[in-house]
Amino acid sequence: MTQSEVVSAMKDELGRSLSQAYLSQIENGARPHMTNTSRELLAKFFRVYPGFLVDDPAGYSRELQSELRVADATVDSWLYVGADQFTSDPELGAALLKIAEESDSRAGLLLLAEILRTPGLAERLSEVLRPGTFQDAKHPPPNSSRN
Repeated sequence: MTQSEVVSAMKDELGRSLSQAYLSQIENGARPHMTNTSRELLAKFFRVYPGFLVDDPAGYSRELQSELRVADATVDSWLYVGADQFTSDPELGAALLKIAEESDSRAGLLLLAEILRTPGLAERLSEVLRPGTFQDAKHPPPNSSRN
């Protein structure tokens, strides 16, 4: 996308935008520091963790940060990209966004894994939370013992 296209798309999608000149300054290094507001707006538009948009300050070391926090930021970015790739399945895209917007998306995915590992739990939870899901699905759940 050109800078002008980014400005236009940002206005359409978020209702506000940065100027093309400001984007140009960021891109060519003339503006080495963004305001927090600008960084947050760009992060929301590009669906990335805001920290991905800035260089690490001098003396910064990743080892000072929790490995889980780094993993969570990576998971969030992956979820945002995934949500964009499933536009033909809005329900799945919304689910991925919901997980990404959680404060600890990594824990949410680990919980989902445990639910799926427990025989029958996913089906029981689905029936309680979304009645009729498996009756309406193209493929019924495996090992279903319903009459």
